[in-house]
Order: sequence, then structure tokens, then C-alpha cells
Amino acid sequence: MAQPEQGEQRRLRPAPLLFEPAAAAADPEHFFDLESMDDPKELLGRATELALAFRAATDRAVEFQAMAAAQLADPRRFDRLTTADIARRAEWTEDYAKKMVEFGRTLLNAPQQP
Repeated sequence: MAQPEQGEQRRLRPAPLLFEPAAAAADPEHFFDLESMDDPKELLGRATELALAFRAATDRAVEFQAMAAAQLADPRRFDRLTTADIARRAEWTEDYAKKMVEFGRTLLNAPQQP
């Protein structure tokens, strides 16, 4: 996953995701109070914020998956896992697990930004 440009990174900053009360989350029609918005402009704005937030959260979670896969596959670990083992644990194909291990290694070896 390529690093976003400075302006793009600012635009993709996740909107605050507030946890919903259990009763609201149990209602399949309820989704972050979007169903109660009457103004389509407000609805589009908030729905867009949520979509961007979920995309950013997904991208970040995938990066953490990749780093964990790379750490688990590290040959220096006495308890290292094969890519087949990692694939089973993450419910991936073995080819995808290999790619995630490679991606994770690039993330782990990247210089840390301040």
C-alpha cells in the first residue's frame, strides 16, 4: 500500500466513530444515526465521512495484519509459522499470506517517521 501524499493523507483522516449503544447496534436499521437524517446534504456529508473513516480504518488494520504476519513468519523466531499456517489463522489463501508477509516486512523495515 503506497503512502498517501500529504494533502491526501489529511483528506483521508478518519472521522470520529462514536460507539453506538448496544440497543441501537442491535437494530439492523440503525447505522450511526444516518437513518434519522432528513437533510440529504447532511446525510451525504456524514455518510461520506463514515465511508472514508472505514476505508482508513481498513487500510490501517490491513497494515497491522501484514506486520503481524511478517513477525510470525520471521525465521529468527523459534516458534515461527509457515505461510500455510498464517493463511489458515487469518482465513487467507497461501499466496495472499505470502504477499502479506512481504508487505509486512517492508512496513517493519521502513524508517519510522517522526
